[in-house]
Order: sequence, then structure tokens, then C-alpha cells
Amino acid sequence: MSWKLDEIVPTSAGRVAAGRAGIGPDLVLAHGWPWSSFSWHRIIPALAGHYRVHWYDMPGYGRSEKSATQRTSLDVQGQVFAEMLAHWRLESPVVIAHDFGGATTLRAHLLHGCDYGRYVLMNVVAMRPWGSEFFDHVGRHVDAFLGLPPHIHRAVVEAYIKGAIANGIEPGDFKTLVEPWLGEAGRQSFYRQFAQADERYTAEVEPMFGDIRCSVAIIWGEDDPWIPLERGRALHRLIPQASFDTLAGVGHLPQLEAPDRVLARLNAFLSDKG
Repeated sequence: MSWKLDEIVPTSAGRVAAGRAGIGPDLVLAHGWPWSSFSWHRIIPALAGHYRVHWYDMPGYGRSEKSATQRTSLDVQGQVFAEMLAHWRLESPVVIAHDFGGATTLRAHLLHGCDYGRYVLMNVVAMRPWGSEFFDHVGRHVDAFLGLPPHIHRAVVEAYIKGAIANGIEPGDFKTLVEPWLGEAGRQSFYRQFAQADERYTAEVEPMFGDIRCSVAIIWGEDDPWIPLERGRALHRLIPQASFDTLAGVGHLPQLEAPDRVLARLNAFLSDKG
């Protein structure tokens, strides 16, 4: 019951690579940028012992379709998440979201009517402002970055991903996170994400956070170099009904930096009968 991508699903934004494992209540994992569903691979086996776990690579990411004319911004990703729940015939699954998966699933819930049983937001992009100075710079100069030689592009991707991590991850995990962005289609898609980023897609749902229709847990790596802990606390203030838990010494990728600790927090929240 490990991570795999053995299903291809047509969506409004292109073909999506997906996988499922386990038996039990439905649970969906939503990855972020610049990751893929592989980012969940260390916690999928444990979750699949108790849940029917579903995951997919967002359009433009991982092993899903990447095309030059593709729109993969957060409005599109929210619609595709709703389409994936419909494809799997899921009515109120548990949803665990990380990074841009937060904005993606919030839009699906608050704008597209998707219901969740329980909802976990982990180091998520959910409110303005978001994006580092480098993120903004690349978005303004995408054409220049598209012309980088392959070895320089690899160095950019590796440096960007390393900048998210505070606690270290396995070398093989790091290599697999980098790999989808190195081919020609991956290189173009990598920079396309910067160009299509737009804070209006979180601005649209920020006033609606009080309307979330399920139990919520916010989990945050305290040493996140990309989205500081204070941003997590600010999100909690907008979702006061949520629980809030932090992971000391952990950066932006808790599920790979500290998978056992993440699983302990998830199990505590998901097993709570309150």
C-alpha cells in the first residue's frame, strides 16, 4: 500500500496521474508547489492502514500533463480538485492539504461546494501576501529564465527546493522532487507556475474562512523558511474554530522532514470523536 501513480484521469486542465490505496473511510491528499503527490509517499502507507487514500499530481506537476498552452493557476486547480472528487465519487472525504494545496482545496470547498468530513491545513498558502522576492522576480522575467542552459536550470530548481527545508530529507526524496522539472516540458511548466501565480485567487476566499463547514486542524512547521509561523497563526485567527499545532525544528515540508510526527498529529485529530 505504497505511493504509485497507476491511473490517468482526464480533467478540464489536461490528463492527471493519480493513485489510490487502502480500505476504509475516504481520505484525499492535496500537494503544493513545486511538489507532487510523491511528497506524501512517507505517510501514505500508514494512512492506508486505516483509510482509502486518494492522491494525484496536479495538472502541470509531477507526472501529470504539462503543455505550453495549459493554465494551472489556483482557480484551475480548485476546479480540478472538485473534478477529482467527482471522478472518485467522494462526498465528504477527509482532506489533508499542503502549501498551494491549501488554496486549491479551500476554493473547492468554499466556491465549488465540495464537502469534507475533516480538514487538515499544513503549512498552506491560503492568504495574502504570498511568494518570496525570488518568486516575484521570476514571475516578472519568465522568458529570461526559460532560456537558461539545462545545468543552470537544474541548479535553480535544486536551490529553490532546498530553500524550503529546515530539517533535511532523504537524498532520494530530494532527487525525486526535482526530477519532474528537468525535462523540456517540466522546465517550461516550472516557470509557467511563477507566471500564472496571482494573489486574487486567495483574496477571493479569505473573507469566507469562517464559512468552512467541517472540523479543521492547522499544522505548521515552526521553522518554515517560506511561510513563517506567524502566517499560520494569522490563518488560525481567521479560522478560530480550528485547532492549531506546531512542529519544532521543521520547515516547509513536514511530511518529508518529520513524517512520524506528522502522522502522530494527524492520528490525534482524525481519531478525535469531538
